[in-house]
Amino acid sequence: MAAPLALIAVTVGFAAQGLMPGPAAVSQSALLETLMEVPPADSQADTAAASAQMRQLQAQRADLAARPSPEVGAGPAGAAANALAVPAAAAPLDLEIRVALMGAGPSPSLSASGAWELVSRDGQVLQQGGPGQSVQLQGLWTSAPEAWLQSSGGALLVNGAAYAGRLRLIPEDGGLRLVNHLPLENYISSVVGAEMPSSWSMEALRSQAVAARSYALAHMARPANRHWHLGDTTRWQAYRGLSSVNDRTRNAASSTAGVILSYQGGIVESLYAATEQIVREAHGHLGASMSQHGAQDLAQQGWTYNQILGHYYQGASLARLRSGGRN
Repeated sequence: MAAPLALIAVTVGFAAQGLMPGPAAVSQSALLETLMEVPPADSQADTAAASAQMRQLQAQRADLAARPSPEVGAGPAGAAANALAVPAAAAPLDLEIRVALMGAGPSPSLSASGAWELVSRDGQVLQQGGPGQSVQLQGLWTSAPEAWLQSSGGALLVNGAAYAGRLRLIPEDGGLRLVNHLPLENYISSVVGAEMPSSWSMEALRSQAVAARSYALAHMARPANRHWHLGDTTRWQAYRGLSSVNDRTRNAASSTAGVILSYQGGIVESLYAATEQIVREAHGHLGASMSQHGAQDLAQQGWTYNQILGHYYQGASLARLRSGGRN
């Protein structure tokens, strides 16, 4: 992940975010129509309560800054104190994320590993083909303003790279914009493998899965574009389709399914970077951020993913997405 996007505050305590760099949060959109198993923020909090909360979180941030870097061996001491409570298990939500394939180019080669069909927005079949047969893009936009590529039994291929889900083809600036629509948890399993070596400790991979899911949900609530939530490059978080997915990345996603970082009922836009140095240089002025190498170091010392996340995202809590109304 590279430069972060602008952050939006949702609570009184974060109204002075410039003075108090804590975990930044964005409010849930009606798009998600989901709730989290955490208490909602008190929208009627008075100034005194907000000031007390600010002082408390400033103290937490100061305490975090005083701790030794995990990369030079913080050891397991304090792991239990850092642990964030893991919400009770719940049925997974079937959320769909929209990811723009920024590097596909204006005229990509499109196919599938199985039978495929290209359909218009109203469901009319425009083209059909078998495994490996190419989609013909020439003249396509004379018959439809946009199209969908889908396969009933295989992966979709973009310049030879495999992707799950569906592809939306949108004409843009004389070329083509591809948007991959796929289940959120499939996306997370790919991001985990693109952002971390899948051979790393499972607890580090799980911490990456939660951070990636929380970041993705923040952008589902606040999309980058009317057609897509976020892109596939490190401008957002790396996504490589099925090429970065394996059993370990699927395990990291499924074993933390629906779990995100939250602050007072809002979704934390969980920033992270490769090392402690990059975290300080790139994200230090924005608040809490995770070092991926630091997470691996802590996992190798026996820390669990909720302890790792508690170390890096001071003041946040873990929440689990669920469907239905509030109790």
